[in-house]
Amino acid sequence: MSVTPVVTETATAAAPPAGRLLTRIWRDTNGRIGLVLTAILVLAALCGAVGLLPHDPIAQFPDARYRPPSADYWFGSDQFGRDILARVAAGIWTSLRVSVVSVALATLVGATLGVCAGFFGGWLDQVISRFVEVLFAFPAILLALAVVSALGSGWFNTAVAIAVVYTPIFARVARGPTLSVRNAEFVNAQRVLGIPTHRILLRHVLPNISAPVVVQVTLALSWAILTESALSFLGLGTQPPEPSLGLMVADAQNTITSAWWTMAFPAATIVVAVVALNLLGDGLRSALDPRREQSR
Repeated sequence: MSVTPVVTETATAAAPPAGRLLTRIWRDTNGRIGLVLTAILVLAALCGAVGLLPHDPIAQFPDARYRPPSADYWFGSDQFGRDILARVAAGIWTSLRVSVVSVALATLVGATLGVCAGFFGGWLDQVISRFVEVLFAFPAILLALAVVSALGSGWFNTAVAIAVVYTPIFARVARGPTLSVRNAEFVNAQRVLGIPTHRILLRHVLPNISAPVVVQVTLALSWAILTESALSFLGLGTQPPEPSLGLMVADAQNTITSAWWTMAFPAATIVVAVVALNLLGDGLRSALDPRREQSR
């Protein structure tokens, strides 16, 4: 699985306020669809997390094994009589938790490395750039497998492994716009006035490179969900009995012909989650494009 950092011409444009940003996303067809689907997924995840669904996702009912979708079990039941709807909702929560933590770590570390490399340049830029290139040399899924194998299974170790994979992407995305911003007149003026470097970075550089980083966060969330599902499918991610979409797909491999619902619903949820976040990322890219704002 290959990933490509997204760097757009919004690199030197600061992100608009949240309210205006949502309005711009809603104007875009892809953004509107992605926003609605993402909101539905988050709502389902919250319902699964706080136990608002009729059945416990872990509770087993042997007398209700392999029940097809019905009024009692909307998504059917699995080989242990567990409600697939409740497990899918809880699995969304697991995937979102892992993806949010991993992308937050990758953004923090990667953007910091990229800003430092682009702003200070010199030997620091060379060291960070070579480190990023070494990480990019490994296929994403293989690198994640190696890291999670070393750390052990579990949702947090999975999040750390995914963060290691996506850190170089954020480093490269942040470095490009920083190279442009560091030579801008307003930054040079701050240097002449003797403003400390950390204040220049926090108050002037970071706001002006936030747009491409925000877009990359949305896209990375979709990749993280896909990677978490793949690791769980292979048995190295979330461990049973905790629900996981990838683990549910793995468990349903042998029953796909006799109980199609055991695989169809978790697999479809993974697809919807990835598509929703990618569409939301497209909407964000359009919303943060200064050329489109000027044309209105």
